[in-house]
This record gives sequence, C-alpha cells and structure tokens, in this order.
Amino acid sequence: MEAQYKWQLKATPTDQDLQAIMAVESLPKAAAQLLWQRGIKTPAAINAFMHPNVGQLHDPYALHDMQTAVDRIQAAVMNGEKITIYGDYDADGITSTALMQETLESLGAEVAVYVPNRFRDGYGPNLDVYKQLVENGTQLIVTVDNGVSGVEPIAYAQEHGVDVVVTDHHELPSELPGATAIVHPRHPEGQYPFGDLCGVGVAFKVATALLEEVPYESLDLVAIGTVCDLVSLTDENRVLVSLGLQQLQNTSRPGLVALCHSAGIEQAELDATSIGFSIGPRLNAIGRLGDANLGVNLLTTFDEEQAVEQAQFIEQQNKKRQELVQAISTTALEMAQSLENQASSTLVLAHEGWHEGVLGIVASRIVEQTGKPTLVLTIDPATGQAKGSGRSVEAYHLFKALDEQRALLTHFGGHHMAVGLTLPTDQLGALQAAMNAYANEHQIDLTTKLTMAIDLQLGLSDVTPEVYQAVSQLAPYGTDNPEPLIEINVPTVANLKQIGADQKHLKFTAVDQDVQLAVLAFNRGALYDDLQTVEQLKLVGQLSENTWRGQTTLQLMLKDLQTSGRVLIDQRSNRLTQQSFVARGTYVFFDEKNLAQLHNYVPTGCQAILATDVDQQTALIVVDEPADLTEFETFYRQQQADKISFIFYSKHSAYLEGIPDKQQFAQCLIYLRQHAYIEKKRLDELAIYLKIKLPLLIFMLQVFFDLGFVKIDRGLISAVKQPEKHPLESAASYQQRLAKIEMEKQLVYSTFAEMKDWLVGLNQ
Repeated sequence: MEAQYKWQLKATPTDQDLQAIMAVESLPKAAAQLLWQRGIKTPAAINAFMHPNVGQLHDPYALHDMQTAVDRIQAAVMNGEKITIYGDYDADGITSTALMQETLESLGAEVAVYVPNRFRDGYGPNLDVYKQLVENGTQLIVTVDNGVSGVEPIAYAQEHGVDVVVTDHHELPSELPGATAIVHPRHPEGQYPFGDLCGVGVAFKVATALLEEVPYESLDLVAIGTVCDLVSLTDENRVLVSLGLQQLQNTSRPGLVALCHSAGIEQAELDATSIGFSIGPRLNAIGRLGDANLGVNLLTTFDEEQAVEQAQFIEQQNKKRQELVQAISTTALEMAQSLENQASSTLVLAHEGWHEGVLGIVASRIVEQTGKPTLVLTIDPATGQAKGSGRSVEAYHLFKALDEQRALLTHFGGHHMAVGLTLPTDQLGALQAAMNAYANEHQIDLTTKLTMAIDLQLGLSDVTPEVYQAVSQLAPYGTDNPEPLIEINVPTVANLKQIGADQKHLKFTAVDQDVQLAVLAFNRGALYDDLQTVEQLKLVGQLSENTWRGQTTLQLMLKDLQTSGRVLIDQRSNRLTQQSFVARGTYVFFDEKNLAQLHNYVPTGCQAILATDVDQQTALIVVDEPADLTEFETFYRQQQADKISFIFYSKHSAYLEGIPDKQQFAQCLIYLRQHAYIEKKRLDELAIYLKIKLPLLIFMLQVFFDLGFVKIDRGLISAVKQPEKHPLESAASYQQRLAKIEMEKQLVYSTFAEMKDWLVGLNQ
C-alpha cells in the first residue's frame, strides 16, 4: 500500500543546536528538536513560545484606524446613538458578534445585533439589509468579521448619515469601502506587527482599546473563533488561544457549559482540538442550516435553562448537518470520479437540491480525496444560478484564480484556500476551463501527492509518556504550529478490528517484540483485509492519551501509512458467488475450463487470464486451485504484484475426499470384471452400489485406465482380461491426486498465518 501523502522528514538540528535549546528551558530532546524545526531558536523566542502571557499582546492602537474607530464608537455611546453590530454566521463571526455586543453593552451603549442569514443575505454587507438598518434608526454600524468587500452598502450608509466602522481580517480587495474607519491587521496603510488576527481577534483588540484594559472574560470567545477560523496559531494568536483555553476550562457562561455537556466534552479538558472538532462544528451548524443569531444568544445568555434548550437544539442541527454532508459527499465524489473529471486539473461539481449550508465542508472532503481544487455548488433551476463554496490546496491560490474571472460571477469572495461564489449555471463550464487554465499558466502540478511534513522518526520502543509530555509542551496546536507528526516503523500488527456503526474505522495494536501501542485509524475501515497480512508497516500519526477505567495509555491517531512487501489477502472459499468477483484487479485461473466458464463474471475493465500469462500486474485475484505445489511455486515466484488475493476454488476437494483404500479399489475392479460393460452415464448408480462418492469412483476408474486394467470405448467401460500387474501408486493419476492433496493441505486447509509464512519463504 502506498502512502496517501508524500512524506517529507523535516530537517534535524545538530547536537550543538539541540543542547543550546535544551539549556534554555531544561527541555527534553524531542521538544527541543520540535522548537528548532519551527524556527524557535533564540532564548527570547523560546521563552515567549513556552510561556505565552498577556504582556506579549501588541498595542491595539497600532492597528490602522483604531483611534478613529474608538473615537466614533465612544461618541455614539456618549450620545445615546443606536449602534448595530453587523456580524457573520460562522464560528468566528458568531464569537466576534458576541464579544462586541458584550463590550458595547458594558459601556452602556444602545446595541442591536444583525447576523446575516447565509441563504437570504449572503456573506458580508448586504445593500438591502443596510437600507433596512438606516430606515430603522441605526446611527452607527460596526462590522465584525466582515466589511472590507462592502463598497456599495457602506457607501449607501455613509451617504445617508450612518457611519460605518469596519473591523475585519479577510482578503483585501483592490477597492476598499469609504467607511469611517477600517480596522484591519493587514491594511495597506497600517503598521500592525501581526497580520493573522481573525475576526474575533480584531474585535478583541477594539474591545481592549475601548475598555482601556484587556477583557480577560472575553478570551474564551477569542479562543473559539481563532481556532475555528484556521488562522496562524503563532505570535499573538498563540497567546490569545493559550489564555483563552484557561478561561474556557473554567468559564461560567451558561451557553458554553451547556454546549460542552450536550457534546459530551469534559470542560476541564478543553483544548484546541476539541474546539476545532466539537465546539466549532456545532456553532457553524447553526448558520449552515438556519439562523446564526441563536449562536450569539447562546454565548451571551445568563439564563441557564434557556442555554440548555438552545444547546440541545444545536446538537440536533449538528446531527442533521452531518447527515447532509455524508449524503452530498457521496454523490459529489461519484461525480468527481467521472472520466471527464478525472482528466481535469480542477473540479466544478454542481447539482440541484444540495443544501447550500454544507457545501464548504463537502468541498473540503473532495479536495482531501482527490487533491484537486474544488467548487461544490447547488443549482436553483428557478433563477438559473449556481451557488456554493470552493476549497483548494496550498499550491493553488483559489481566490486569485477566480478573482480573474469576476465577469463570469454574480457574487464572489474569500481567500487563498476557500471561497464563496454565485454564478449563472451556463457559465460553469467556462469557469472550470478558466480554473484549469490558471493551473497551466502558473505551472501548478496537481497530480503529485500532497506533502506531509514529519517531525520525528521513532522506533516503537521510543514512544514513551515522556516523549508525549515533551511534544505536548508545544500546544495549543493549529495553523503554522501543527500538532507534531511522528513516523514509526511497525514490524507486526495485532488485534486488528473494524469499529464504528458502519465499521468504517480501524483499531489495532502496533507490536515490536514486547512493546505495544494502540492505533486508531478513522475512515480506514476498507484497509482491514490488507492490513491483516502486511510484512512491514510504517505509520505516521499524532500521539494522544486515552483514559479507560482509570488507566491512561498512549495511542497513535493515524494520519497515513505505507507497507513494504506484498499484501496477501485470504478469500479462500469452496463456493463462488457474485461477491467473489467485485474486487478490481486481474483474475487468474490455473484451469482453462474454469477460465472459459467464469470469465463473464469478471468486472468490466478487469482482465481474466491464465496463470501462465500473467505479466507485470499490480493486483491479482487467484480464482481456482493449481494442480500441485510445483505449479503454484513457479507462478508465485514469477509475480511482481503488490497485492494477491487467494480464493482457491475447486469443485471437489481431494484433501477432504481423500484416497480410496485398497479394499475399495479391489471391490470396484471385481465388479467391473463381473460385468461385461458399464455405461459412463450410469456411474452414479455404480457409486451408490459400491457405497462410494462419485468423484472417488471416477478417480479409481482413471487409475485403472492409467494402469491398463480397464478400457473405455464409445462410452462403455470394461475390464481388460489378464492385464499386466502394476502397483496402484504407480499410476500417474494416483500421483497427481497425492500432489493435489498435498497442495490443498498447504494452500487451502492451512491457517492463513501458516500459509503466509510458507509464501514468504518461497521468496527467500
């Protein structure tokens, strides 16, 4: 089995470099190596990384237009103006909105909140909504996690006497809106030292400036939004998430407490992983399927009973979201595997009736499966428009590729790896052609495997609790500070089993002599057969702890694997069914008659050939038995296949039927001598008379024929008078049966472990 990714071991430091880092913090070797690989080498950098604290936060007034934004918001508060916070419907937008609402309310402001509806309003400033806000008496709009792309709506508001303060972090368009203030960490006229704040990070900096102190009680919201938005978890973001996790683990927010409970999360054990895989998806599910205002209410409510009800509803929405994602992903992947799409560098998958709210997740799954930049869109036949999301790979800048095609698009926004868009359905083909052309023009090779950077190579005996503790010191993990990946050589796999309701996951034990490590492999259940027989295995994964019945052990969360040697799969059976012919590969037959009878059962696109004709195949399915071990050994030693499955079907088993004893041979011969002729078509009657199975009777007659004891003429069998004497064992058919019994004993009726050991020995 080949690895899904291209493994690339990171550079390793010299002993001198390691010792220098280890001396700074008395760090173990593994932690020091990981710091060095991440470019954290000086005492100051090491200290800052290992001990994130509030003193490392940058001055909020270093952000562009911060003073203007603070002055305008403070004036609105002092004058009792109606302020509307215009948010967004994802986890970053929900936490940004909640944080800004709490901040302004603590200052005594009159605050309204508007979180746009994904389906009705779309992303970012919506002109119709802005008109409505102006008509309803809003005097100041403060955007969070959006705004830089809202040129027209913001111009309308400003022209009608409503100021707009934009706080955002998204990709900056060529034309910025004429807002009262634009607070953005990468503003072209700004000098902020860290450009990777997310929406809630920017809102937090505004809150800090407004309150003239760090709002520690809001750091739990900052941690959630920062982790979920996948921004760089370095510099200031590392500080915000580290401090925010401490706040989260002890938060008294009824909504977060209830959300953790409904999701089955131990609040005291919350980390970046549980935010990213449990908290975030649930908050995102609200906006994906309905009204994201519920998320803001959940995070800001003081009513515990209301919080429990809302958390339970969110749990239901999340389950619905999971079901939708699974159903759409299945169809989208089938579309991606069409001949036309397989030949394309990029994918544009559109279908009527897909739920718009989950298409970004589906696009991510397709990218993971295919390695291709992918747009997934739902078609509205009433409007003739296709609307959806896109996801990409590192080498392909999706925003730039589509930004050049705005003439084809009705709406568009996003960044390097993710976009949202709407376009006429009759432009889908043109857009995919343009995406392919972008890949060609920029010489982006999308056929190569994605790279997986490996931090440490360890033997199984080196995977200890001490190494895990060393690795854990680099948390919280996220973008630009990924959880370390460890490569481990594994001689043996034990306790292999499929788990999960649909058995799509794997669990097994990696074994090296007396050292064992539990391994969990999500979505790898299909590898169950292959992994039973691997000769050598390399695993790449992330270490974690598993606590069960009070005992804590290490486990590896598998990310990729590869095997060396040949994969042998046990499918031995004395029955052939339709399921025997579903695997992809070359179907091999030792018997020409079997090939002629069964070749029509072989799947379309697969070969069915004789064992003597096999040449350079990668996957073989051996359907029937060889005549003897010699024939099989010759075949097996010649094969270069990476994977061989064995069915070894035979209509009759010589091993089970055995060989008649001499008394049975004698009885049969006496009967033949007493009867002038026996018709071949009546042999079944003779078998019944002699109380012997028909296949054994046919075998005895063949032995007699080989020895000249009987003759067969025109379907009539008769005994030869006074034949030459020969031992039964000297007959060719007798020797062939002995050889077949020995073959079946070795190949068919041995345990698979015994058979595998014998096969491995053939190539030594």
